[in-house]
Amino acid sequence: MTRQNINDLLAFLAVAREGSFTRAAARFGLSQSALSHTVRQLEARLGIRLLTRTTRSVAPTEAGERLLERIGPHFDQIEIEIDALSELRDKLAGTIRVNAPDYAISSILWPKLRLFMPKYPDIKVELLLDNGLTDIVTQRFDAGVRMGEQLAKDMISARIGPDFRFAVVGSPSYFKGRAIPEKPQELMQHNCINYRFPSSGGLYVWEFEDREGREIKVNVDGQLVFNNIFHVLDAALAGHGLGYVPEEIALPHIARGRLQRVLEGWSPYWDGYHLYYPNRRLSSPAFVTFVEAMRHRD
Repeated sequence: MTRQNINDLLAFLAVAREGSFTRAAARFGLSQSALSHTVRQLEARLGIRLLTRTTRSVAPTEAGERLLERIGPHFDQIEIEIDALSELRDKLAGTIRVNAPDYAISSILWPKLRLFMPKYPDIKVELLLDNGLTDIVTQRFDAGVRMGEQLAKDMISARIGPDFRFAVVGSPSYFKGRAIPEKPQELMQHNCINYRFPSSGGLYVWEFEDREGREIKVNVDGQLVFNNIFHVLDAALAGHGLGYVPEEIALPHIARGRLQRVLEGWSPYWDGYHLYYPNRRLSSPAFVTFVEAMRHRD
């Protein structure tokens, strides 16, 4: 159906319901003659008369009455749904879909969401764990979370976490009878717990810096490979090798003596996590409020 047919049907519905070309024309901001011409064109295309016209009134014919009953409710429902969208636009309500890495969810998003959700009971947040570099547009996410250096240039972003660094850790049982590595290159002599990127399938190359800021990359080897950073931590705690995990999740175990940290001076700080999304156009009040609540503040 062409757009013209839709406009003509709307004109017919208005006249049939008002019982007057004059009142219907006022609703559309048209002249009475223009509206009458529109309805006549519709009747000509359909090959049947829809309205009976007299000098005093306008009433649907049998065909017009049938058309009014059949299509009228559909157009009414469209108007209802459009009005509902307008309410959603102005209301702090709706569903926000976000994908984020495991560490970002547990250490950054969830602590903020615990405070955010009770304040806005009509906002739903769908948080999906994603350690890959998923395309949030094609996968229909409202936003994603990545480290600063991984952000695409065409995205808008808001920092949601501070800069952070990784820690090389192992259990006391693992280090028993083994030499403590003093340089990153010495990790090649150790059983290291690898991390595999879900998106590319490649293994993470452990990254370090010397005192002059020169980058050092080490392709470690070991018996275990995971694609979840908390599984790496669990394996290190169990004495299965050295893990390279975000400092924050390792520190409580280091403080309790369950893990021992090595190569601390070689671990650089990384640009923190950012919430990113395609553009600001038509962002709902709920989404804007969510972004502000997640934003990192020093």
